[in-house]
Amino acid sequence: MAKKATAKKKAATKPKAKAKARKASSSGRASKDTAVDALLKLLESPLVADLLAVGATAALAAVAESRHSRKTGADGQSSKTVKAAGKAAAAAIGRRLSSEFEEIKKASKKANPSAKT
Repeated sequence: MAKKATAKKKAATKPKAKAKARKASSSGRASKDTAVDALLKLLESPLVADLLAVGATAALAAVAESRHSRKTGADGQSSKTVKAAGKAAAAAIGRRLSSEFEEIKKASKKANPSAKT
């Protein structure tokens, strides 16, 4: 048993392998932190909050419409309701994004009238 313990100690104390492992983990961690920070900043932006609100409102309206049609006699399933809510949310977010891009284009044309489109 004494031979096994000393063999494990010798194998575990390789300084070169530890240094390489530290370098790899520290360089990967730095880029990971910056990516996470960038994502958090994006999520905190007013545009993203506005897009989420628009999508949620559209989805809620689609669900409410589905529930109302069920009361009036139309046959509806929950899977169809969820699909309709998703489509409504995506369409609303798309419309909002396109209007934002149009506003940006207009503002850039006003700021630089000599630029060609």
